[in-house]
Amino acid sequence: MPSNSDHTDSPSVDLKKHWSDPIVSRFLRLAASGWVPASLFQKPLPGKEQRAARSGKLDIEIVSHCWQYSHFLIYQLSSLALFPPTKATVTMTVYYNGEDTRTAAVLDFFAKQEVPGVTWNWCELPKESLYRRAIGRNQAALATKADWIWFTDCDLMFREQCIDQLAEQLQGRNDSLVFPLRERITSLLEDDDPMLNFDPQDLRVIDIDDSLFVEQTRDRATGPLQIAHGDIARAGGYCDSLAYYQRPAASWCKAHEDRAFRWLLGTQGEPLDIPGVYRIRHISKGRYTGSKLNTQIRSSVRKATDKH
Repeated sequence: MPSNSDHTDSPSVDLKKHWSDPIVSRFLRLAASGWVPASLFQKPLPGKEQRAARSGKLDIEIVSHCWQYSHFLIYQLSSLALFPPTKATVTMTVYYNGEDTRTAAVLDFFAKQEVPGVTWNWCELPKESLYRRAIGRNQAALATKADWIWFTDCDLMFREQCIDQLAEQLQGRNDSLVFPLRERITSLLEDDDPMLNFDPQDLRVIDIDDSLFVEQTRDRATGPLQIAHGDIARAGGYCDSLAYYQRPAASWCKAHEDRAFRWLLGTQGEPLDIPGVYRIRHISKGRYTGSKLNTQIRSSVRKATDKH
């Protein structure tokens, strides 16, 4: 299992020594908008000429998190089983907690599936560490041996030609961050949608109905679409220099660190035209805690503000 490491030469700043959590959170969100120089927090990263521009059969690590979203994860892992890579090797890393028994069952099932070119890597974290997504991403980034590392969410799928075309387009490149220019997405699915329900006693490799997805264009490396150069990941981790984003939490946290990661790297990412990137979208946010009324309000807001 990937493990964190000490970075004594990092300019890590623990703002909690002076400010409360809400103030730290607002400050970092403002800073990541460009109001504060990232150099105040991030130690120098390898320059373009210092990063390996590898070619041939690349090694790609995919890093995902799952807490109470097994109904998404089963499609993600199935996509690699159904469309295994031939021009790259993939390490599929999933962070989880065993108290989420449905997710554990899905992982147990896929651990028994032998997929050419794919290595399964399940990493259990305490719930409090799982709730802060940057913690697992940071551990994976610092420990990765891959040429490139794709930080994603468990609602994303890697279908036909996705990984192979990614490997082809990464030949000889040494960008710090790239992302898929296009993805295909569903509408906001309701809880009772047949696609989101499966029998944990009858697990199987499962595909999606392509007709439910429509294409959209992306303009930056958003949270599930961040593909970082391995040398960058090993040197800087995932917001490793921002102590606030490396502290465990009592409940699932919104992933504001995605923007902070791009801020620290000084880029929105370079777009690559990669096929086969699919994402399932869901009206409810089951991993967040709160009352039934609060969940209903969240869902209503998501539906009203949905802009893909």
